Amino acid sequence: MPESGGLLKQELFSLTIPQVGGGEDIFATIRWSQKLLYDNGQFSVEVPFRFPQFVNPLPKVFMKKEKIQLTVNSGVSKEVVLQGTSHPLKEKSRKGDKLSFLHEAAVENWSTKDFTFTYTVYSGDLSGGVLVQPSTLRDYDDRDMFCLFLLPGNNLDRKVFRKAVVYIVDTSGSMQGKPLESVKNALSTALSDLTQGDFFNIIAFNDELHSFSSCLEQVNDKTIENAIEWMNLNFVAQGGTDIMHPLSEAMTLLSNSHDALPQIYLITDGSVDDERNICHTVKTQLMSKGPKSPRISTFGLGSYCNNYFLRMLASIGKGHYAAAFDTGSIEDRMVQWFQKASNTIVSNISIDAIKHIQDFEVDSEYIPDVSAKYPLCVSGRYHGKLPETLIAKGHLADMSEISIELKVHHVKDIPLDKVLARQQMDLLTAKAWLLENKELERKVVKLSIQNSLPSEYTRMVLLQTSLDKIDPAQQAKNKPTKKSSPDEQSAMPLRGLTLGFGDVMATRENLTTGFGDIKPPEKFEIFDKAVGCCSRVADCFCCMCFIKACSKMNDQCAIVMAQACAALACLGCFECCSELCCGGAN
Repeated sequence: MPESGGLLKQELFSLTIPQVGGGEDIFATIRWSQKLLYDNGQFSVEVPFRFPQFVNPLPKVFMKKEKIQLTVNSGVSKEVVLQGTSHPLKEKSRKGDKLSFLHEAAVENWSTKDFTFTYTVYSGDLSGGVLVQPSTLRDYDDRDMFCLFLLPGNNLDRKVFRKAVVYIVDTSGSMQGKPLESVKNALSTALSDLTQGDFFNIIAFNDELHSFSSCLEQVNDKTIENAIEWMNLNFVAQGGTDIMHPLSEAMTLLSNSHDALPQIYLITDGSVDDERNICHTVKTQLMSKGPKSPRISTFGLGSYCNNYFLRMLASIGKGHYAAAFDTGSIEDRMVQWFQKASNTIVSNISIDAIKHIQDFEVDSEYIPDVSAKYPLCVSGRYHGKLPETLIAKGHLADMSEISIELKVHHVKDIPLDKVLARQQMDLLTAKAWLLENKELERKVVKLSIQNSLPSEYTRMVLLQTSLDKIDPAQQAKNKPTKKSSPDEQSAMPLRGLTLGFGDVMATRENLTTGFGDIKPPEKFEIFDKAVGCCSRVADCFCCMCFIKACSKMNDQCAIVMAQACAALACLGCFECCSELCCGGAN
């Protein structure tokens, strides 16, 4: 790491700020975007807000202020109800679909807990809306942008479709250990969530296929128990990866789905050579089956699988895509994925916008079904003028038709282009990969540059520059100029920010390190130890004691001691604590 640079990891960003004088104020502004969580009708946001002990100024010496300002723009005219918050927020204003909250107080120590906020949008039935934003001069597409969303509502009596499900699980050699064990646990949970009237089967695949049954089994306590026992015996990691064969077998099994909604769940950690052919073949087969075609949902594990292939396959199959990039998150993310895809309450969604305007395009291949557990959100582009309301139509579990009125909101204070940029880039990248289309690749590049987001066709670089020192009297007249000599300007490429298109060779060799569990370079070892189990001990034991001791010396002595011993003390205490507490583990 450069002396005054930064360190970027999956869940850690550290930036060194050099040459800070005593008494100076330091302001840091951090911007990022993240998805709202949704569970049992509640939206929630969680923001890291935990300050380590060593960044706190000494008590009773420096006054500390803590301020949190939160604005909620729900995008709907329904009632928004606050359900809970980690910090004492006070509601300041409520205007239509926008709410404002504030927390401001003098505190002895900055917060030691993350910030959480939970709210619900009250609606007794299915509801939704359409957010619209005009294109900008810098936009990659001159069409206006829309975001259509449907909320499942609070109607607990809404009937869920009966299901005919085939679970396809990769049991190749690379799945050995924790990944396959986590998949088995998540699948056991999914099986226990099936209800009377559902049908299911399980296919384990590597070089060969191993099926739980030769046909779809009806759900009851005995068949579920037998299926779990079968998994314990047959989920053995060995052999290679062949995806088309189990998909074809699942299609055959679902040719008689007993008037239930057919669903396929594909779980894999590998890439194969014929992925484009798989997408084209599956699309042709699904189109021939019409509205009752199987829904295909996909789940990728690690970085060796082609996540864009899995995303495109799910888009073609009107299903849901999800992924886990570290072994610790597999089970939780997979359970959420199962719940989202399996609780369908409205199928075959269509929007009547086509009769109002001719150029109405959804980013995904098809609009997924509406789940009772999660909102549906699709984006796209259009030319022309939308009416004040659009109608979304679909079919309920009893095959009756439902129409949902969606009010069109022309938004100004929601940066819709920023909010949707990541989703649009991923879907465009999947299309560009499938069609090998250079024009779509150029669109992704434009989106990437426009929104400062890394993509598969661009690279992000951290550039450090030095500013010329300017006489204070001239500062108001002259702008700082950047030095460009090699000694004073350095660029550090930020790697590991994109998914890639899988690794067929690693899949063939059954490599098992395709997760984010790889040991970082040796020069970053101190940060791994600092965020491990010893970090909080070190916060209040080694380094903090050293700082407090220095605070009781006179200024000259403290400066000399700090300059002479700070680096050695910090490095030494982390190394010592790591060896004693963690046994040297990173």
